[in-house]
Amino acid sequence: MRKVTAGLFTSVDGVVQDPFRFQYDSFDDELGAGMTTFMSRTDTVLLGRNSYTEWSEWWPAHPEDPFGQWINPIEKHVASTTLGDDLTWENSSRIQGDVHDFVRELKERDGGDIAVCGSVTLVRSLLFAGLLDELQLMVHPVVAGSGRKLFEPTDPATRLRLVESTVTSHGNVLSTYAPRAD
Repeated sequence: MRKVTAGLFTSVDGVVQDPFRFQYDSFDDELGAGMTTFMSRTDTVLLGRNSYTEWSEWWPAHPEDPFGQWINPIEKHVASTTLGDDLTWENSSRIQGDVHDFVRELKERDGGDIAVCGSVTLVRSLLFAGLLDELQLMVHPVVAGSGRKLFEPTDPATRLRLVESTVTSHGNVLSTYAPRAD
């Protein structure tokens, strides 16, 4: 069975929105190596509407960037009830029907890891539905102060287990969590 993963850049105060505002001076070689490993295991991406809309405008215009070289041709499935079916970013399709059912079926297919990229609402939805196998938080040593956080005060208590944690040379803390089997 394929694994569904999510990796999010975050600040110490939990902000995940617009990480380019706070990660620029702490992105280091170890973080880059971790992203390279993540990309090499992944052959399918899940995106929410907002991430798709932003990224489909940015990444096709930046094919020389290593992330652009990876994300542009990869298979992308978009969770949206408001976008049409005529998605213009290469290898993108809108998820038809229930997202959770689609992800369950996708996990049963052959292939590498399935990554949720950006898409905070989708990450939370899959985590609380028991469909997210790993959540990696890349915590940068900064207080962002404002911006959207990953979790909401109304979220249910959810137990996780720490799979791995490392500190990089620039003080980033990379922690990977998985659902805790009770």
